[in-house]
Amino acid sequence: MTEFYEKILEPSGLKVTQYSLLRHLEQVEPVKITELAKVMRIDRTTLNRNMKPLTEAGLIKINSGQDPRSREITLTKAGKLALTNATVLWDQAQASLKEYLGECDSRQFDHLIFKLEALIP
Repeated sequence: MTEFYEKILEPSGLKVTQYSLLRHLEQVEPVKITELAKVMRIDRTTLNRNMKPLTEAGLIKINSGQDPRSREITLTKAGKLALTNATVLWDQAQASLKEYLGECDSRQFDHLIFKLEALIP
């Protein structure tokens, strides 16, 4: 599945993991790194590694939080634009997958994905 979505997202320049990070960030920004890691259900080390290319590309910005030891992440204007462009492609991928699977299999696929996600604490 990742390969399918990677190919669809390719024109946006984003990988699936980067798209996911930007989508989650959009919903909770500004947010501390630890909080975003919890929302995404990944560890801080993985999140930091995934944020690095997005920071270098100017899609996200990491600022000092209210506490000097904390850092908050926000989307930049370029990040919002990249996310908007990638979402159009993502929606096309979703529609294509739903068309391929059909209504019944599509619902069952969604059910199985939600069930598998529940394995992650």
